[in-house]
Amino acid sequence: MIIIILRDINSQDALILLRSCFSVPKVLHLLRCSPSVTHASLAKFDDLLRRSIQHITISDLTDIQWTQASLPVKDGGLGVRRVSSLAIPAFVASAASTLSLQDDILTGCAKSDNAYLQSYLSEWSAQFGDVPDVLPTKQPFWDRPGVLIDKALLEQSLISTHHRSSFLAASSSHSGDWLFALTIASCGLRLDDEAVRVAVCLRLGLNLCVLHQCHCGS
Repeated sequence: MIIIILRDINSQDALILLRSCFSVPKVLHLLRCSPSVTHASLAKFDDLLRRSIQHITISDLTDIQWTQASLPVKDGGLGVRRVSSLAIPAFVASAASTLSLQDDILTGCAKSDNAYLQSYLSEWSAQFGDVPDVLPTKQPFWDRPGVLIDKALLEQSLISTHHRSSFLAASSSHSGDWLFALTIASCGLRLDDEAVRVAVCLRLGLNLCVLHQCHCGS
């Protein structure tokens, strides 16, 4: 359904809508309020996001290029985050921020042992290190280590000087500002579909000069 919606609109509008409405923001409440880390639908949703980006850019993404696309914009990505990578950070941050409220509500009741929270904390600790004694309530604290690991894996995969330089440029300050620009034609901020395709391909290190099928069908 997402791809069908995005197919008939300008590529810049489609990219903004995908990042701001149809990706993580669409399911963040569910990720924060329900234990969904092992749910099979997360992988299906991520695959749908990947195919949406491929449709917008008229290209195929390798696994490492999809990893870069799913990084935050400030880290060289497109900001279309993988929901599977946010399932633990979102739930743990939400649970940590409501522990005192749970205690107040459940005063005098048989309290839950927070089995899901403890399980996710153990899983997070196994990947990223010790868990603080006082659990931080901000989601970026739990999310940032995973982003840094993805960046490190991405940097290790860049074997050519050209691709390393491209990634450094994409990660530099303000290089992704165009991704947040509102598409106002009267201010010269609306990009045509080909400009968006070229900009995204340069950012992700995709091949530009290859045969591809245009939105018009040619």
